[in-house]
Amino acid sequence: MAGRLHTRRQIVKVLAFARRPELLAFLPAVTLAAFWMGGEEALVLTALCVPIVYALAGVLGASPAGEMVLPGVDPVTGLPLRDAAIERLDSALAADPLQGGGTACLALLLDDADTLARHHGHAGFAEILRQTGARITGALRRQDIVCRLDGAAFAVALGPLQRADLETVLQTAARVQEAVEVAISLDATTVHVTASLGFCLAGRAPEPGGAALLEAAMAAMDDANYNGPGAIRAYTTELNRRRTDLAELRRDLGPALDAGEVQAFFQPQLSTDTGAITGFETLVRWVHPERGVLAPSEFLPGILASGLSDRLGEVMLTGALRALRTWERDGHRIPSVAVNFSAEELRNPRLPDKIQWELDRFSLSPDRLTVEIREAVMREGADEVIVQGIARIAGMGCRIDLDEFGVGPASVVNIRRFSVGRIKIGRAFVASIHEDRAQQRTVAAILSLTEQLGLDSLAVGVETTGEHAMLAQLGCGHVQGFAIARPMPAEDAGAWIAAHGRQRDPALPLGRRQV
Repeated sequence: MAGRLHTRRQIVKVLAFARRPELLAFLPAVTLAAFWMGGEEALVLTALCVPIVYALAGVLGASPAGEMVLPGVDPVTGLPLRDAAIERLDSALAADPLQGGGTACLALLLDDADTLARHHGHAGFAEILRQTGARITGALRRQDIVCRLDGAAFAVALGPLQRADLETVLQTAARVQEAVEVAISLDATTVHVTASLGFCLAGRAPEPGGAALLEAAMAAMDDANYNGPGAIRAYTTELNRRRTDLAELRRDLGPALDAGEVQAFFQPQLSTDTGAITGFETLVRWVHPERGVLAPSEFLPGILASGLSDRLGEVMLTGALRALRTWERDGHRIPSVAVNFSAEELRNPRLPDKIQWELDRFSLSPDRLTVEIREAVMREGADEVIVQGIARIAGMGCRIDLDEFGVGPASVVNIRRFSVGRIKIGRAFVASIHEDRAQQRTVAAILSLTEQLGLDSLAVGVETTGEHAMLAQLGCGHVQGFAIARPMPAEDAGAWIAAHGRQRDPALPLGRRQV
């Protein structure tokens, strides 16, 4: 197949040269020479052949850059497309096992491809794809083939292998990832790219044939991307079942949002000084009519893939403010509710206006709403739309929480830039903190930073009374987690608020100590 592909490329190069506009200037001379050398027959032959050449060139078309586009070849990277991968896999599967007939398929997807395209523009992103394809090709053998899939995805069809086992394919996958992750020089800037990779061994494919093997590798790629960045996943039958379930859930997501099945649940936050309720975090749950209450991990990827983030944001914001207003009418004064907004939502320049409209609708002051920003959004710091949007939200009087602090690229500069008022300490730092001195020192350092910056602190994922007590002693301002209450619907939260008020122990403060 490689020989045929090379021949086709040579033909296209000849046709591309023949259809260059400057050659038209020589057309009269060519016609006259044909008549002089061969008479009328040569003249007629020339008149017939020239249009045919240009017709063939026109059928092949041209890329936006004006270059010839070979059928079955990606115009951006110059790599063959999906069918070539399937053909190579079919060929490898048909090889004699005694002669090394094993094979495997790899599929990889660039992480944060949307961000790369947005920051570097169409031309810059095309160059990133081109260089990535070339680096993948350079990391493989001559008998392997690299193909371009949709978007920022690539497939690798391995030629026949003497040992097509897990260890060999894992080594190949790691080598490909390392090649992709080498920094790219682009317009005097350095671009760092990572890729999530999935693979499937020939013997693990759900059905025989190259097409099924490629689909299995892509399923593993999707799972790696969800667990990424930079993850590697092998295809399993369980993964295929999860992918099928996710496809079914994605199909039902839009109607579920319209039907009110996707709802806001609430988890309380308590002061470590007084034990009083200082707020609630708004968490999404899908109350599925057949599967029960589904956690976000089961359907949020479908929300993002289906472009329903804004619709979900509206549901969560409205649900949070409605609950706050309802609790207040029932005599429960809750300082604020926290709502998490994704980077896609924060990039919407109309978000501040939408928030203000909802606050006015429920007659609530802006300080009653806390906007949570994941630390990963700090990677969007160069996006001025996000920066200006958060500045407007903070200027309205809303509170700003920085979620998942300590696991991403946040800096003190960005903390100030995003007007952060409180830092959330994640479960990774909270787990077994009452028993782990290293955890205690880490959290003490974070709390010292927040104190120096004049910020408040909230520890989430608190699951035991021991963790609660230690965080209070270290000086963490607020706690949230299963040790206090699980997420619950607004109606149940109202009852929980009343019960907490009756049971609250005035002696709850646990004191502070230094570590």
